[in-house]
Amino acid sequence: MFFVSGITGRVGGAAARLLLEEGHAVRGLVRDPAKAAEWVAKGVEVRQGDLTDAAALTAAMEGVEGAFVMMPPNFAPQPGYPEAKAIVAALKEALEKAKPGRVVALSSIGSEKTSGLGLITGTHLLEEGLKDLPCPTALVRAGSFIENALGALGAAEATGVYYSFYQPTSRAVASIATVDIGAEVAKLLTGNWSGKKIVELGSPVTADEMAAAMGEVLGREVKAQAIPRERWAATIEGFGMAPGTTWGYEEMLDGVNSGWINFGVEGTEAVVGTTTPAEVFAKARKG
Repeated sequence: MFFVSGITGRVGGAAARLLLEEGHAVRGLVRDPAKAAEWVAKGVEVRQGDLTDAAALTAAMEGVEGAFVMMPPNFAPQPGYPEAKAIVAALKEALEKAKPGRVVALSSIGSEKTSGLGLITGTHLLEEGLKDLPCPTALVRAGSFIENALGALGAAEATGVYYSFYQPTSRAVASIATVDIGAEVAKLLTGNWSGKKIVELGSPVTADEMAAAMGEVLGREVKAQAIPRERWAATIEGFGMAPGTTWGYEEMLDGVNSGWINFGVEGTEAVVGTTTPAEVFAKARKG
């Protein structure tokens, strides 16, 4: 039995799917079990609860061979990251009480830093909270999700332009498909290892290469174009975020573009992705 958080999302879902295919039992924790009906149909043991509920987490993790934990996306955190701190506290308490055989945590590129991280601060706090667990613990520092670019496919098809926050467009950014993250998580959960390990997961991809992959799938030329820094806030607000809440997103992007947030940290294990941006885009187009 393995505990997988976020089973209704891309990464947790990919990990759970692979574990089930390998014949393992999976248990998940969701706020609304009705939204996990497809997983119940696949044989997943679904428990109701919240990631800030230490008691529910403890019960869901009891007796498992391994536990996968992650921070849910929060693009508009409050200053001081109280939401992330509450989740980290609950996860730490639950893991210390439930004592799973091993723990795999989804982290992010740059999480070893203590400042200048923006939204990545949440995974930095997670790493800090889990560093003293008595069981084998693996931190998967993933690069930028390739799926984050899916929302730009429509505009790229209409205009031939892929607008990018990552700049210059010729600069490579560590990137990874969520299915590859799920595969690495499943491998670590079922693997035979001990102690502490940190995996840097991803491959370098430029915005120019991302645009070319879109063009390959869309059947037209697509060029990358950098979004001017002074237009970031307005652009992000256009995604639906309220004015004054974009600071964390902007700080993260600044950190990546400056090289402050990057791979190549000493003492980590590098694992490259096997799914290309073109494959991610093609799958999305097929539905």
